[in-house]
Amino acid sequence: MLETLGVLLYAPWIYLVVVLSVLLDVFVPLLPSGVVVVAAATLAAGTAADAAGFPAPVAGAHLPELALLVLCATTASILGDLAAYRLALRGGRRFDSAIARSRRLSTAQLRIGSALARGGGGLVVLARFAPAGRAVVSLGAGATHRRAKDFLPWSALAAVVWTGYSVGVGYLGGQLLGAGWVSTGLSVLALLGTGFLAARMLRRRPSAAPA
Repeated sequence: MLETLGVLLYAPWIYLVVVLSVLLDVFVPLLPSGVVVVAAATLAAGTAADAAGFPAPVAGAHLPELALLVLCATTASILGDLAAYRLALRGGRRFDSAIARSRRLSTAQLRIGSALARGGGGLVVLARFAPAGRAVVSLGAGATHRRAKDFLPWSALAAVVWTGYSVGVGYLGGQLLGAGWVSTGLSVLALLGTGFLAARMLRRRPSAAPA
């Protein structure tokens, strides 16, 4: 088992998997991009390779792997948000009709639109952790023709915060608990717990309250 994890750690395609999962989950929220990032961070901690007898690329340090992982996940998140925003901006009527059929999406769209109009983009950052929150924010901002300068800076901040938290949780789990599925599973649970709290905060947050 540990040998398999060690091999995966140094397979270049693991970063491609991270990029594709984060890039596409704005369109397919069921994709477990957070799980992929956390698992990759746990492996990038180097404990899997050390336990399996594989030498780390940089002795005593794992910054290159972590930096590359953060760069890949953050860039993919920003590009995915931008693609969803532009797509919804050009096809606003179709997205409006789709959102109108869902009471939850309609309510979320109103809250997000109100927050962006007031410059309260902190809601965008919070929604990045909630299940499907990223899709609602990006598509909703485009469908309601919000200005790019009101949305994209907050989208970039949300990407940095989400990636930093996901990588940090995975890395910390790997360092404290060692390599294996237990540390990865607990790190994933921590990420899912944060998403649950973010979703509850979004539901409780009144639309008229400042972000």
